[in-house]
Amino acid sequence: MSLIKPTPWDTVVFGVPTWELTEYSEKALQQATQEVGHYTIKVDPLVDKRLLHEHGFYYCDTLIEPHCSSTRLRAVQHPEAKIAKDIDVKQALVICHGAFSHGRFHRDFNLPMAAADLRYENWLKQLLEVQQVYGLYWQGELAGFIGHSGNNLVLHALAEKCRGKGRSKYWWSAVCGELLRAGHYEVKSSISVSNLAVLNLYASLGFIFRNPQDIYHRMTS
Repeated sequence: MSLIKPTPWDTVVFGVPTWELTEYSEKALQQATQEVGHYTIKVDPLVDKRLLHEHGFYYCDTLIEPHCSSTRLRAVQHPEAKIAKDIDVKQALVICHGAFSHGRFHRDFNLPMAAADLRYENWLKQLLEVQQVYGLYWQGELAGFIGHSGNNLVLHALAEKCRGKGRSKYWWSAVCGELLRAGHYEVKSSISVSNLAVLNLYASLGFIFRNPQDIYHRMTS
């Protein structure tokens, strides 16, 4: 297996070759110093980070995986909160723009913020094209979206005016319930541990957490 794999979807938005290391080893880290580009590696938070620092990698984020089965899900409902896959693309993209400030690309000082926004907007477009996005509605108006790949909630955001009002649990509960009824054993996601609002949301619905990963980046010029 190659020590480094290309991530062409990121190359398109950042304008430089982008790569992800497939293992944490001195050989792989050394390879990342040889060619121009932006490199990502995900490592166990408890491993020795000395090699990463010696090879110019810098910390960007820690991800953790919330997961929940049907027996753990604490379902909650509200008559004004609805979900539907009928969603206005333009409205969804407006909500998406600038909504991912906790993401590792927005926190990477070597990458332009506008390109980081574009990365998530392109991802949302791709999910919309294959109808893998739930619109989140409050009193009939689009308030956010949850994009998924199978049972994995891969991309989600709320309009700024809809945040902090305690409504997210109704939408997340509805989407998780629908995916579980479709036959999935569990629903999962991947979130930044710095996003405490989302972490607390998942915990309140009965999710537990596993697979923490520290994310390090390097820009080779």
